[in-house]
Amino acid sequence: MRTRLLPLLIVLMAGVLLALGIPLGVITAGVEQQRVVVDRIDDAARFASLAQFVTARPESDTAVKSPDEDERRNTLRSELARYHDLYGIRAGVFYRDHTPMAAAPGDLPVPRDREGAQAFREALAGRRSHDPRQIWPWDRDGRIPVASPVIRDGDVVAVVVTDSPTAQMRSHIVDGWLTIAAGVCAAMLLAVAAAFRLTGWVLRPVRVLDAASHDIATGRMKSRVAATAGPPELRRLARSFNEMADNVEDVLEQQRAFVADASHQLRNPLSALLLRIELLALELPDGNEEIASVRTEGKRLAHVLDDLLDLALAEHTPADLQLTDVAALAVERVGSWRPLADDKGVRLTYEGHSAVTGWADPIALSSALDAVVDNALKFTPPGEPVTVAVAADGESVRVTVADRGPGLTEDELARIGDRFWRSGRHQNVSGSGLGLSITRALLAAGGAGLAFAPHPPHGLRVTVTVPRNAP
Repeated sequence: MRTRLLPLLIVLMAGVLLALGIPLGVITAGVEQQRVVVDRIDDAARFASLAQFVTARPESDTAVKSPDEDERRNTLRSELARYHDLYGIRAGVFYRDHTPMAAAPGDLPVPRDREGAQAFREALAGRRSHDPRQIWPWDRDGRIPVASPVIRDGDVVAVVVTDSPTAQMRSHIVDGWLTIAAGVCAAMLLAVAAAFRLTGWVLRPVRVLDAASHDIATGRMKSRVAATAGPPELRRLARSFNEMADNVEDVLEQQRAFVADASHQLRNPLSALLLRIELLALELPDGNEEIASVRTEGKRLAHVLDDLLDLALAEHTPADLQLTDVAALAVERVGSWRPLADDKGVRLTYEGHSAVTGWADPIALSSALDAVVDNALKFTPPGEPVTVAVAADGESVRVTVADRGPGLTEDELARIGDRFWRSGRHQNVSGSGLGLSITRALLAAGGAGLAFAPHPPHGLRVTVTVPRNAP
């Protein structure tokens, strides 16, 4: 769920940041260009104030000149030249008929491009030129033309034109964009971190609920969820889960009590029945097949009742977890079962470390290993091996019992461990079908696990997993 919620939040936050960052970048470019335009307008106004008193053309013989007009023209020319040398901006003052009054460089013509010509016409009309189009960093040939009228006695006598390069302005725009991009990236990182924290906070009740569900699925029926944290919907879900867990625990408890009571109550009548069968057998000839069959079925029924009682107790008794040397326990159980294996002609061996510790109930683990080894010896033919191996695997200890019996099919592996289930190919082997169910219940109470897999080329491999860390 987090993998779905987190990308959605990140995409939404990225969209919000881009929606803010892109307009901010456009505004930054516009502000930078407007600053340049205002500076050029001020410069043009300054040159226009110098040109107000230089009105006569040098080639005009009829124009009335003031004595110091030539000096003013030379001053204007020197100012334009120094301005061009210092800033690299071309500037000139032109009469209404487009002839130059003064210009730097000297061969500067009247602008002929669309924006420059329009600015010149607006200045001739007595207006300041309009704002030029926006120049972007990728417009390498872009320039900013600005025109300002020279007014004398209420009439426009000339026009001041400045033609600015934009390299420095474009560089400033890029710097501003980089600053905005860095801010957006930093905000995005903060947004991602906030999204992680937010999804963690939102999904924390879900994780707790998932952990409690796993606990109940593995047999820890006391697990519950605090219904006081998270959104209202999750609090209602937590209360419903707790109610469900209470009902399931009650049903299982009633089932365990029924199985235990039924097993216990049936044992006494069954014992009396078996005793009467033995007394009846004394009055019949030896070797009577019917009596032998009844005696066998009675003993099998008694064995089933004993296993049912053991299963009820295994599911109800809490585990006494302690730090246990699993390897030493496995070696001990192998030694106990070796005489029986030798009688059957099966080679029972131990492999692995001499000492591997884990947290387990020693009695429950010993009973589980007995059941697994007994099951392996039942189905392994003489001359074949049964191997018990113990190894540490990360945070767990694995006890593997591998045999060379007939093994199980994929469908049978899916059902092994079910109560009263036995493979149709092994019905002639003694057993009630409850041994592995009891083993699984004993291990689950202590947080251990039981798994089954094929053992190529034939056989079954049973793995008991014990946690290495304290619960």
